[in-house]
Amino acid sequence: MRSSVTGAPGSGADGPEVSVVMGVYDCASALSRTLDSVLSEAGLRLEVIVVDDGSTDGSGDLVDRYARTDGRVTVVHEDNRGLTQALIRGCALARGEFVARQDVGDVSLPGRLRKQRECLESRSEAVFVSCGTRVVGPGGEHLYDVLSDESEVTRALRSLDAARPRGPAHHGTVMFRRAAYEKVGGYRAEFYFAQDLDLWVRLAEVGDHAVLPEILYQAVAAPGSISGTYRREQVVLTRLIAESARRRRAGASDADVLARAAAIRPSGPPRAGRLARSRALYFIGACLGRRRDPAAMRYLLEAIRENPLHLKAWCRLLRAG
Repeated sequence: MRSSVTGAPGSGADGPEVSVVMGVYDCASALSRTLDSVLSEAGLRLEVIVVDDGSTDGSGDLVDRYARTDGRVTVVHEDNRGLTQALIRGCALARGEFVARQDVGDVSLPGRLRKQRECLESRSEAVFVSCGTRVVGPGGEHLYDVLSDESEVTRALRSLDAARPRGPAHHGTVMFRRAAYEKVGGYRAEFYFAQDLDLWVRLAEVGDHAVLPEILYQAVAAPGSISGTYRREQVVLTRLIAESARRRRAGASDADVLARAAAIRPSGPPRAGRLARSRALYFIGACLGRRRDPAAMRYLLEAIRENPLHLKAWCRLLRAG
């Protein structure tokens, strides 16, 4: 099994306050934009731990160049094992009191990491914090904003209803206390998908979830995203996460639930066929249409090219025309 490290964790006499953890797989075109948004953050000591999950498109070489020129960047090269394993490895190397997530392709807006660190420092009852998210299309088009209600999300995470558990606005928006992460067992390898929701539910059992009411993160809605491509698996795993919480809170073992979760893995290539792509393109076009953005026409036309029988896309296109 391949495993190598480029760069040294942290820099200077003082250790990092915040460790930013990223998993990277074949995303060279978006890497620099993401890394630059994190490394430009002012007002705190940080380290960036990038786990290259067996990339084949030059992503590994690109992050190695960052590590050679910026002592705050550490790169771990491993064989492809999926995002969960990459995050487990990255978090195990983290030295900061706080650990922040960041997804490739997305950007942290100025002040995000500093404000989240300040929030956790001032609120001892909170063990993790998220922020508002601006969702943009593949071309950077503004689709919509997500601002979560703090008390509502915390109640949902502590609910035992499989239909209710939902977490922060986006996986990449979260910063958590490293001590709390270790206390609850961190990301669990059994969850190839939905590893974030599983962690948020367990963190909410030992402390509060704080939400900064600001848009401090920008995420890209891409037609081939994991959440859209593996929707069925995500739904099943949400039920298992709720069942695991019920067992845990009753003092019972959830070993059999974890075994069922471990069996849910990608079977063959992602289901990103023409119908799935058409639905994703329609969604982007519909969001832009509601904002009266002329770019909606292009996405609706692309949705119809992928699936000429997409009636909703035809209707929206005709109304827009």
